[in-house]
Amino acid sequence: MTGVKLKLILVGSLSALALAGCGGADNVASPGEGAFPPSGGGTTPPGNGGGTPQPGQPAADCPTGFSNVGLVANGTLRACQLPTLILGNLVVPNRAGTVYAISGRTDVGQDRGADPNNPIAGAQQGILTIEPGVRLFGSGGLDYLNIVRGSQIFAEGTATNPIIFTSRSNIDGASGADLIGQWGGIVISGRAPIASCPAGTTPPNINCVATFEGGVSLYGGNSPTDNSGRLRYIQVRYPGFEVQPNRELNGITFNGVGSGTTVEYVQVHNSSDDGIEFFGGTVNAKRVVITGADDDSIDTDEGWRGGIQYLIVRQRANGGDRAFEMSSAGVQASLNSQPKIANYTAIGSTRTGAGDVQILNTGTGGRFINGIHVSTNPTTACLDVDDTSTVAAAPRWDSVVFACAIAFREDTNVTAAQVATLFNAGANNSSTHTSTLSGFVNGSNEMGRVATNPQAIYAFFDNVTYIGAVRDASDTWWQGWTCGLSAGSSC
Repeated sequence: MTGVKLKLILVGSLSALALAGCGGADNVASPGEGAFPPSGGGTTPPGNGGGTPQPGQPAADCPTGFSNVGLVANGTLRACQLPTLILGNLVVPNRAGTVYAISGRTDVGQDRGADPNNPIAGAQQGILTIEPGVRLFGSGGLDYLNIVRGSQIFAEGTATNPIIFTSRSNIDGASGADLIGQWGGIVISGRAPIASCPAGTTPPNINCVATFEGGVSLYGGNSPTDNSGRLRYIQVRYPGFEVQPNRELNGITFNGVGSGTTVEYVQVHNSSDDGIEFFGGTVNAKRVVITGADDDSIDTDEGWRGGIQYLIVRQRANGGDRAFEMSSAGVQASLNSQPKIANYTAIGSTRTGAGDVQILNTGTGGRFINGIHVSTNPTTACLDVDDTSTVAAAPRWDSVVFACAIAFREDTNVTAAQVATLFNAGANNSSTHTSTLSGFVNGSNEMGRVATNPQAIYAFFDNVTYIGAVRDASDTWWQGWTCGLSAGSSC
């Protein structure tokens, strides 16, 4: 919670969803602790009956403002549906025996326009606050959470009690290495600069706006420090969906989101599209985990100029394309994509036909610091620079090591030798590294590398003295709030 007493304001109809308790496991797999106990978090609010249910029993009803749509998890949990339009303030409380359903596109707020000082007349803000330990689920690909421009989400779990966004089938007990695309995901749109502009307009400009891939909300503006809320200690499991041909929902989509937004301790697991995609904006993130994405783990476009520090990317054996796909398609050089990634470990897919670990194209620049690229796939390269406009944008790598069968991709427009020259222009790099990683934790060869101070390059970053996402076995920032990383842990 934000610490502020929030008043519930609901606008619009609450759609009914007939959910019968179906078969499957009584409990959902927890983040590394076997079976999920029913949610804790106090008694049922006054006027909502029943008090606290016994362990393994569903709540008697739902909090005020949520629709009671039946039982799930073999009758052990009460499903309480969020309204499809949230205006004003809505708190999703952690209650024993309760999970929360996202049905269809669930909008937080109405688009208030690109100018925070001159919002669209009549458009109302929404603020969605989700308490630690809450679980929310979608039942299909068109079920997703959509935070619009000028509204906010505060989803703040804890290291021992993360917030989990997942699918109905996962709540009912389904999991697995190749379970993907079970519901839509999370979309956040903001007012920070993007590179898509009307003809004759040079970014950054308040008139540079676009519509996100799902085809609904506008995003963009000229407010670099725009604040869309806080995401902390969350898991997003089994998301992703193709809404229209070549228009997909990702695990989390950041559309023109500003640097006032807090993003840290976030995992996306088994998205059927990208793990996280950035369309422009300036939002930063720390301590991010992307596991099992079926397309790219991190995708950047539309002039994103934020940074990520402490990033674990691990693609699954039977799926996945690239760890990084970084583009500036169709944009102007005044606001090309300039991603900044520090202290990352990217482990590529072993799938036949998987893409290279990192590809940069269409004029993307950027800084890549203290990184590890690893792939045992015999046809995968560690780096592909895909066109001469990207060479001209001068991306730079410092204290980055490659352990792949192919270091540099040979293309018809940019040769492997040219890519090698670009890579070797940085300091303390190696394209012939021998990995001693234990999973994604540094081994002796990684600990022996000279690091670069990321803070000297980007003020958001911490100053560290090691490469990779996880310094050694004592570095446990990823433990407790993630799933599927530790031996014996499942999602």
